[in-house]
Amino acid sequence: MKAVNTQSISTPVILLKILDDGTLAAVNAESIVRILNAQTLALINGFKVGIKHERYRTKVVDYSHDAKYFATLSATAREALLYSAETKKVIGRVNRHHGEVSCVGIDPLSRFMFSCGDDGKSFAIDTKSGKLVFTLPMHIDTVNDIAFSANANWVATASYDRKISIFNLVTMTPLEKFTGHSAPVMKLAFLSPNHLLSIDKKSTGIVWDIYTNKKLCTLEGLHDDVTQICVVPEENLLFLGTELGYILLYELSTHQQLSQKYIKVSSMVTALEFDVQSKHLIVGTQDGFVSRYDIYEGHEKIKAFLKAKNFEAIHAQIEKNPVLKFTKVCNIATNFWNHSLEKAKTLLQNGDKKTAASLLKNFQNVPTKNKIVQKLLHDYEKFDQFKQSVQDGKLIVAYNLANTYPVYKESKPYKSMEAQWKKRLTVAQKYALDQKGMAKAQELLAPYRGITEKTKFIQEVMSKGEIYKRFRAAIGQKDFKVCFELIKHNPFLKEFPEYDSLMKYADSLYIKVNKYIQEGDTHSAIKILRILADFTDFKEEVQKLMKELESKQKFFNAIKEEDIPTAYNMMAVAEDLLLSDEGKKLHEKWNADLQKANSFAALGDAQGVRDAISEYLNISSKYRSLATLFAWTYIVQLENALQEGYSQAELENGIKNYVLNFGLQEQIESFFTAFKEKHPASKLNLELLTKGSLAMWRPSMIVKSILA
Repeated sequence: MKAVNTQSISTPVILLKILDDGTLAAVNAESIVRILNAQTLALINGFKVGIKHERYRTKVVDYSHDAKYFATLSATAREALLYSAETKKVIGRVNRHHGEVSCVGIDPLSRFMFSCGDDGKSFAIDTKSGKLVFTLPMHIDTVNDIAFSANANWVATASYDRKISIFNLVTMTPLEKFTGHSAPVMKLAFLSPNHLLSIDKKSTGIVWDIYTNKKLCTLEGLHDDVTQICVVPEENLLFLGTELGYILLYELSTHQQLSQKYIKVSSMVTALEFDVQSKHLIVGTQDGFVSRYDIYEGHEKIKAFLKAKNFEAIHAQIEKNPVLKFTKVCNIATNFWNHSLEKAKTLLQNGDKKTAASLLKNFQNVPTKNKIVQKLLHDYEKFDQFKQSVQDGKLIVAYNLANTYPVYKESKPYKSMEAQWKKRLTVAQKYALDQKGMAKAQELLAPYRGITEKTKFIQEVMSKGEIYKRFRAAIGQKDFKVCFELIKHNPFLKEFPEYDSLMKYADSLYIKVNKYIQEGDTHSAIKILRILADFTDFKEEVQKLMKELESKQKFFNAIKEEDIPTAYNMMAVAEDLLLSDEGKKLHEKWNADLQKANSFAALGDAQGVRDAISEYLNISSKYRSLATLFAWTYIVQLENALQEGYSQAELENGIKNYVLNFGLQEQIESFFTAFKEKHPASKLNLELLTKGSLAMWRPSMIVKSILA
């Protein structure tokens, strides 16, 4: 694939990001920030930070989507620096790592800058104040990458300790660490709000469900070190850039690889971004080029090929660019093929081989299609024999031919033969329920003896009449648990029309459930789901839907009754509720109020913080977030008190109160170091103090001053 256009910036391109205003931020290894026109790549604006990065396999710089903040490692990599993009000045820094800073990140809402280090620690500072707010769960080795969900609800870190840490930024609570890699985890990306991709040093890519903490699948076809990940949910695509300059392509929903060499560039892929507006993939390379690629290149050609019914050319174009298979015009071509294939089968069943061959002639030069065509024509050479065997009642011959040529099972003669079998089986079962009718049952099923797939059922029917009785009785009583328990141990029951009726009933219930869900009638949907829960094939999905619907019902009832605490608590349980209009309003209000509270926390004003978030003090799901907020507030109070020359005794009291309320946080340990430098004679020992924790904190513990 050829680039639409290319711009050289001489040095390695280590970050590309489409900003909220549609422009493109491009950052090179010398920390020169260029703001480019995303389509033409022409320079619009920019600034120089003047920090040269020799290593950039990890995320050593980041730029906020709102273009307000720029994060970078310092020249020595001993600090993480936060710049104001407007003033070009440092407004925050993290210098608390024991060792070097390994990567940085700014969350999608521009609330926090994260600094991750070789010491396994990850610090979060408030972007407005530059103050340390909280820390993420610690790793026991270097943090290699940090990633955020698109909705900014989750942050994940990957480490050399082979583990992945997930943290909820809404509730300020961690999930259990994900373990499953046999090598250091190097790269992370959220594929959706609840799916996460992790790639390790051995080029093993794992997709996780963060709600269930389960591994969904392993990505196939990773042939060298992945250096960049670009997720494009709008187009259902995933792009992976590699050290050798390849861009791999995957279908996002199925995680199936579409191309191992979708694009090849001249050096290591060091940055990837997607422009939704132009549908162009933007690639940055180690040799200093920014290039744009049209992922739908060849679309107009396919339109012309379809008009000419040139399916060979369409196939060749899709081979060049697999993304085209998702276009409408390609769907039309696929439908044309499917329709032609089905029509050809009907013609072959009617003995019109010539017309069938002529109909499929359009596809004879398409290798994958021609193989199917040739097999179909070959298989139908004995269809007349099969058809005659069915008519003559030579069932053993007919079934053997159908097993040899499975396509016959789609034909009317086969379906008629199967219908006759089921009818005889049902009647025979009724006779077999009475010992006197056994001979008649055997007579009915005699034509099917010698047919392998039927013999087992015949034997079971003749010997398990009582089971069939119980099965019918359970259906009559609508005791579906018993029905499926019997089916589990007696698969022959699936051959009876009662089983077909049972499954049709289940399908009708499922259709009703979806209808009620669409209409917003969760009460009726839940009632039906309780019935459907007994159907084995639906059990897992029913459990998931039940949980979602019960949460929604409680949430919307709470909204109706203006029970805001319950509404927020339900949103913490079911994240999907955040997507509802009501959920969005509540979440936006919380974020706005939290921003106000943050401004007071940065000043150490506990009363101001309390006033800003007063309506959340009785919402249990917010306690951890509030604990984090007040912990920050009180650290600022302690820092201010130290600077203002408060006495040793007052400061020691404040430290004791902090540890009692919040436990041994990184913030208090760092403050204690500064305190000991000023008061070396202090006998205070943090390890000996009575410790609380963020999880145990409650609003009743709020005080105006931590020093009191």
